[in-house]
Amino acid sequence: MFESDVKRDAFVHAVARDWRDAGLTEADGALCAYAEKLTRDHRGVGPADLDVLRGHGFDDTAIHDATQVVSYFNYINRVADALGVEPEDFIRPWGVGQA
Repeated sequence: MFESDVKRDAFVHAVARDWRDAGLTEADGALCAYAEKLTRDHRGVGPADLDVLRGHGFDDTAIHDATQVVSYFNYINRVADALGVEPEDFIRPWGVGQA
């Protein structure tokens, strides 16, 4: 998919900055929209959201796995925030110094 590590890294940073403008496939965009809704409005997620993912080719196992991963990241970020965990200083913030 990528001709070089530089292009791959630029793509990853573009997704991290704003997945809507990163040139994702429709299926990947639907998955990101689901992840965002699960993160920002988890009580609003319902069967229609799962049907959208199914319409993009995701089966129930893939939807389950995605839900588990998104939910875990939400959980661990809340734990880290509550405990005042500081980001590692050797990790460059996403998007900084990237085209």
